[in-house]
Amino acid sequence: MPDSSGPHSSTPAQPAGAAKKPLTVLIGADTFAPDVNGAARFAERLAAGLVSRGHDVHIVAPAASRKHGTWQEEHEGQTMTAHRLYSWRWYPHDWLRFAIPWRIKQNSARIIDEVKPDVVHFQSHIVVGRGLSVEAKKRGIRIIGTNHFMPENMLEFTLLPRWIQEWAIGLAWKAARRTFGRAEAVTTPTRKAADFLEKFTGLRGVHAISCGIDAHNYTPDFGERTENRILFVGRVTGEKQIDVLLKAVAALPASLDTKLEIVGGGDQLKNLQNLAETLNIADRVTFTGYVTDEQLRQAYTRASVFAMPSIAELQSIATMEAMASALPVVAANAMALPHLVRDGENGYLFDPGNVDDLATKLEHVLTLPKEELDVLKRGSLRIVAAHDIQTTISTFESLYRGEPVADPVTEAAPSVPTSE
Repeated sequence: MPDSSGPHSSTPAQPAGAAKKPLTVLIGADTFAPDVNGAARFAERLAAGLVSRGHDVHIVAPAASRKHGTWQEEHEGQTMTAHRLYSWRWYPHDWLRFAIPWRIKQNSARIIDEVKPDVVHFQSHIVVGRGLSVEAKKRGIRIIGTNHFMPENMLEFTLLPRWIQEWAIGLAWKAARRTFGRAEAVTTPTRKAADFLEKFTGLRGVHAISCGIDAHNYTPDFGERTENRILFVGRVTGEKQIDVLLKAVAALPASLDTKLEIVGGGDQLKNLQNLAETLNIADRVTFTGYVTDEQLRQAYTRASVFAMPSIAELQSIATMEAMASALPVVAANAMALPHLVRDGENGYLFDPGNVDDLATKLEHVLTLPKEELDVLKRGSLRIVAAHDIQTTISTFESLYRGEPVADPVTEAAPSVPTSE
């Protein structure tokens, strides 16, 4: 379990039946909107959901530009208070900004004393979470920590030589153990990710709580398909292994006339565009860059199949969004993706990095008769239904109040054959 000397000893849960007053929640994040990634999206949607339920939500995050300070921001249609910290750009990365580490305790103390939150919920241990957890613990404020981070995801942006990277990973996990050890409860999006965090930090009792999505925001299409369109959504970076997807598309039969749409931006964009040229598929590949939420939903609806070749997903919000759009999914059999994709039910898993296996699975889906394709599409809708964001928000509300929680059940019941 997290550190038993944590703040929960001084913040007892409310008596059963007591009126549940709105809470003041301070969410700390090293990445937050306008950043586009799974951790930032989760924090944004959680914050908006809490505001919609009447809670007073404050965000502590690096400033997205040189402008820093405290002001009101609107996210997902809800207004919250943002405390944007003076930040520096990390130039090896294409957009990342970070709060100044040696100022974080001072800034955390100042904001906590101004806001007087009932609970502090940090989204990573790196800078903001470390400062907030130290100062919240001093004041006996309940702390919840959520991990979306794998040290390996950042190594390509550190400029460290490979021979020293393993040592750096070890240091990162030790730092995570110290920060998450201050929390009363620690969460991460899936059971696989929770087991992973426990293994590398020594923590126990990590909760598996899905990031969740609002499936009603997405539009399934069960009509006849007029083209074969593969979709990828996510950061265009090395660990996503988009090069494997490009090579698989190049290996597909020309008769399928397959199109590939890649939504997202990142440091590998130019390299992948050059690879598409080399593979002679540039005329069939569209790199859209970042898009609006409405454009993203349209991309899901018009796709035939969703491909996720990444080997470093702690959950994959993009995959869940695709499933809510009734897309069959072909995903790497790595990290938490098998939690969402089940062979023959809503798609297929392929051997990570294996171009031929990915191409074979994509070709199989793209050539399925409509009746069999619809089985996979309905399977995606059924499995993702267990990841409703309202359940996620309710679970965090209970954690914020110090109430015991059972991890939400996100394993959908297997499909049952009908007599039709």
